Formats: sequence, C-alpha cells, structure tokens
Amino acid sequence: MKRVFLIVLDSFGIGEMPDAQSYGDKGTNTLRSVSGSPFFHMPNMEKLGLFEIDGVNIKEKGTAHTACIARMTEASKGKDTTIGHWEIAGIRSDRPLPTYPQGFPVKVLADFCAKTGRGVLCNKPYSGTEVIKDYGEEHIKTGDLIVYTSADSVFQIAAHEDVVPVETLYEYCRMAREILQGEHGVGRVIARPFTGEKGAFVRTPRRHDFSLQPPAVTMLDQLKENGLDVAAVGKIYDIFAGKSITEHVYTKGNEEGIEKTLDYFDKAFEGLCFINLVDYDMLYGHRNDVDGYAKALTYFDAKLPIILGKMRADDILMITADHGCDPGYKESTDHSREYTPFLMYGKNIKPGNLGTRETFADIGATVLDYFGIEPKFSGTSMLEK
Repeated sequence: MKRVFLIVLDSFGIGEMPDAQSYGDKGTNTLRSVSGSPFFHMPNMEKLGLFEIDGVNIKEKGTAHTACIARMTEASKGKDTTIGHWEIAGIRSDRPLPTYPQGFPVKVLADFCAKTGRGVLCNKPYSGTEVIKDYGEEHIKTGDLIVYTSADSVFQIAAHEDVVPVETLYEYCRMAREILQGEHGVGRVIARPFTGEKGAFVRTPRRHDFSLQPPAVTMLDQLKENGLDVAAVGKIYDIFAGKSITEHVYTKGNEEGIEKTLDYFDKAFEGLCFINLVDYDMLYGHRNDVDGYAKALTYFDAKLPIILGKMRADDILMITADHGCDPGYKESTDHSREYTPFLMYGKNIKPGNLGTRETFADIGATVLDYFGIEPKFSGTSMLEK
C-alpha cells in the first residue's frame, strides 16, 4: 500500500531567487536568518541533507546524507501561499493574484455592503491584531464590518463574535467570495472573529479561509480520479477550496499539525497525506521573530525521528516549502521570493542531489509518478533519478 506524506514548512525559503529584486526581496534568505539564532538546531534535517542543497551555505558541504534533495524554483509569478501550493500541485500561474495596497475599490465594497446589509470600516492593509485594537470599539457600536488586507492577496473580515455570530461571519465571507472573482479574484477571503472588551480584544481560533478554486487540473484531482485517498492536514483544504480532497482535519498550529500527521502514519490508506505547518509564516516570519521561527523549526526537527520511525516500507516522505518569509529582513514583514528546499526520503529512495529544479510542479509530477499516473500538467518527475 503506497503512501506519500508531503509536508510544507510554510515560508521556509532557502535564499533569494534571481528575480527577487523585482519583488522587493533583494538579499532575503529565511534559512540563513534563522540559522543565526541560538535556538536553531536541526541535526535530523541535516542528516537528510538540508545543508547540502544547492545554494545553502550554512555549513561546509560534502557531508553524506540520507535523502534525495533539490532546490526548487518557483516558476509562477508570485510569492504567496496559494500560488506556491498550487504550483506544488501542478499549476503554474502566469500572473500574481491581485493585491490591494491602497484598499479595495469602491465598487467591490459597494457590492459587498449591498449583500451583507452592513457598512465597512478600515479598508487598508493592516496588522490583524492592530486592526481590532483600532477599529474594534467602532465595530461594536455600529455593527459595521472591519475589512482589511495585507501584502498578500487577501480580503479579511474581522467581527466580534457577540456582534456577528461566527456562522454569519462565514456567510458574509461566502458573499465576498462570490464577488471577488476574475479581475478581483483574491487568493483568499478570510474570516477573522474576535472577542473581548475594549483594550483587550483577542482573535479566536475560529478563523476560516475561503479560497479561490484552483483554475486548472492538479495532482489532487488526478489522485482522486484514480481512486486514491487525498488527506489534508492544516489549511491545505482551504488552499484548494476542498477540491479533490477526500478527508481533512484542521489544526490550531504546528504542534497539533505534527500530531495529526503522526496519526495518519498509523492509518490504513493509499494515496497522499498533504500537510501544511503554518506557524513559521503566520506567527514568526510576518512578525520578524527570528528566534521564534528558529524554535519552531527546532521543534519540527526533534519530531522527525518519530515521523521516520513510523514509516512503512513503501512510504515516501517529502518536505518542502511554498515561498519565503525572512524574519531577519527588516525592510518588510511580507513573504519573500525565495528558492525552497525539497527532501525526499524512503526506504527505497536512493540519496542524491538533483540540483536546482525549474518548477515546484516537479513535486506534483513525482507524487503522481509514484502511483503510476501521467501528469496532466507541466512538471518532471524526480522519481527515476
């Protein structure tokens, strides 16, 4: 019974891509920044071959490693979560998803207000914790929804749970998702419920993402079409708008994500378990928290022996990322245009270095190849090598 476990360490970039300057990311290198923290310790990833990947100059090269490794290039135009995951699954995006540094157009907000029957506050890029601090009281008084964005392609709606019940907030997000198509097709509409009193507002764990439907065939589609299981852990389900996912589980953070992944190792299934560990990006990269990022990576590394110990003879473990988010880059808290790592381990996988690949889609092609499926997208399997 063949199984692939594909773990995405969200935002774990390994150095700027050649076009990084055009994205405002010249000099970014997430791995280099976090490796300078005294809390960074990844001996198990080192054994797999992390530091032997092209362009990674953290330690002297030439050490034997146990995984098949590569440096992945993002062929798509963009550097966000949706674009990155879609490309891993086979979709190359010729243009980035729209962003709104000046806020959303009047027409978009007018349509949204007409559907919800509520007004709108803010309408600018904003920190999620600061926006409820600055607009929360007015929201409670008026019932108007706090709408804001970020450097990402997102339309975020914050509302106090005592003013707007969570299920109603989700319905408002579905309305926004219907409006935000085509030219204004943002990657995600995000519900951001919060609670508390003035001066002590806090976001709750009932966040929910409403993603754009993938615009083309993915490896998930092809796996499901061939009768294989597609299990999603974390926000994978939301990133693909649930399309071709046969079962899923949400998580509150990396620790729970790793535990749910370990649970899947104990389950009988045939196909793919696709995992996103989001804390690196959400909690640390966007907050320029180098030590927090390093501690989170160290935690994952400490769990690797347990993961490897649960692998069956025909299991394959793949570890990669979807973009960068360099916490040491003081010019920005945005994602960064970086290469990503790829490590593939299994009892039947021969260690080696496959150099620098042209697209993340090679990962999707490799997954399909393992199950004897020809990809319907442009990607080259790494399995034969």
